[in-house]
Amino acid sequence: MFESLGFESYTAPQVAVGFALLIGLAYGVLAERTGFCLRSALIGENRRAAAGIWLSALIVALLGTQAAVQTDMIAFGGHRFFAADLPLLAIVLGGLLFGAGMVLTRGCASRLTVLTGTGNLRALTVIVVFALTAHATLKGVLSPLRTGLGAYTVPLENAALPGSALLWTALIALAALALILRSGARLPRLLGGALIGALVPLAWVGTGFILYDDFDPIAMESLSFTAPAADALFFTAASTAVSANFGVGLLGGVALGALVASLAFRSFRWQSFENPAQTGRYLFGAVLMGFGGVLAGGCTVGAGLSGIPTLSIAALAAIAAIAIGTLATNRLLTAAPRAATVPAE
Repeated sequence: MFESLGFESYTAPQVAVGFALLIGLAYGVLAERTGFCLRSALIGENRRAAAGIWLSALIVALLGTQAAVQTDMIAFGGHRFFAADLPLLAIVLGGLLFGAGMVLTRGCASRLTVLTGTGNLRALTVIVVFALTAHATLKGVLSPLRTGLGAYTVPLENAALPGSALLWTALIALAALALILRSGARLPRLLGGALIGALVPLAWVGTGFILYDDFDPIAMESLSFTAPAADALFFTAASTAVSANFGVGLLGGVALGALVASLAFRSFRWQSFENPAQTGRYLFGAVLMGFGGVLAGGCTVGAGLSGIPTLSIAALAAIAAIAIGTLATNRLLTAAPRAATVPAE
């Protein structure tokens, strides 16, 4: 479809960067205002309200994505989520590590990118280390370990949930709606979450249909932060040697959108580490997230908000492992101080 849009001076990959920048700007503004974060929805102090916001985004993302699939605008047959051989060991281990990492860093990759734009230097440090680790896992010294773990696969007859896609869509949406109604989240924040969710099918359709070009194809993708963080880091360091892509535009847009929102609503403030122990914990968590996010095939947004609407078994396994890793790590950390105060028998 791209050739009919009249962008004679630009290629589809070039337009995709600008498109991703706009998507990222919208996400950054909305996520900064709503506090959108799966970690908060799982273990935050106001987890029920945070879960309502996250699930409102998921419902819209799910309905919009499946509507695009049912109308033949997009198809996920060749997407990495739908590989015939499921690298289950890598996905589960990666999800557990990512979940543990985001507890240690007090935020997932998407939330920390937003916080970077609001002046949080802890978040900026984590994102840089996260991106370095992700790049090392994809193409560097950690790639043999990734390849080895990914070799343990489970063959699938169908990489999507079995049965009717419409039935699964309805079941997931209704379950999410029931939880939203009990969340106590305020309507403006729920609407903000819904707008975040709308960005997911918009990105899928934009890259997979509107910008589709037989002569200069681009990958069909939506919101994600693991590979884009690695791409953004590499582009920043070597922009004269490599071109920007969708992920680079997305990550830059998110940080810029969060900066604009925090300045406009006066929530911008500089923050940094409080002590060496905290620094070490955050750095360790960043490494776990970078390595785990690549193994799992995505983060809470890439495998969760964007992945679940595809009804992919791989995406559902990844987000389940991330949730388990988050809950288990939080339980261990909260139990440790109590255990330390119990006198020895």
